[in-house]
Amino acid sequence: MEWNNRGFSTFHALIAAWASLYLLLFSDLFDEDSSNDLIVNRSSIISNMFLGFSIGYFLSDLAMVFWHFPALGGLEYVLHHGLSMFSISLSLMSSQGQIYILMVLFSESTTPFVNIRWYLDVAGRKSSTIYIYNGIALFFGWLIARIFLFIYFFAHMFNHFDEVKKIFPLGFYSLLTVPPVLGLMNVVWFWKIVKGLIKTISKARHRE
Repeated sequence: MEWNNRGFSTFHALIAAWASLYLLLFSDLFDEDSSNDLIVNRSSIISNMFLGFSIGYFLSDLAMVFWHFPALGGLEYVLHHGLSMFSISLSLMSSQGQIYILMVLFSESTTPFVNIRWYLDVAGRKSSTIYIYNGIALFFGWLIARIFLFIYFFAHMFNHFDEVKKIFPLGFYSLLTVPPVLGLMNVVWFWKIVKGLIKTISKARHRE
């Protein structure tokens, strides 16, 4: 069951990361000069479609987590998925704040590395070179997509706070509270990743 669950999460992560990257960087949807609309009020059929896709993923994955609890994840996964669904749903229904939702969704790009790590662990390949390389990739990927990106996220919110304040009340307050919680979870998980990577590299050097 967990093999299927992680395969589905990898598929969602790749789609979410690609869609977020395209909409944020390569389309003109959130280009400052492309429209007179406030940047927090911009959305498109494509962005709505991918947000709906992500809601479907988090809902189905959360159902599986509950059904097999705690085999597929503990309370931290429930909190993460619950907050994600709540925020995405608000943004999708209001068509506001989608730029920030997409920034957070891009952090899903680290999920394939997490899943590869699990696959290798189950296969008894923790001592392999690919396990170490994947750990290094996970470290840098997490640092960029879940630490540095969140710093940029908060800086962008601060610089556009006059627009952020115009989001409807529930969306505004959720934007002020949910990302810090997710950011804190990312920091905690990052610390675990760092400790795991150091331990793995130390063992590899010891074997040499």
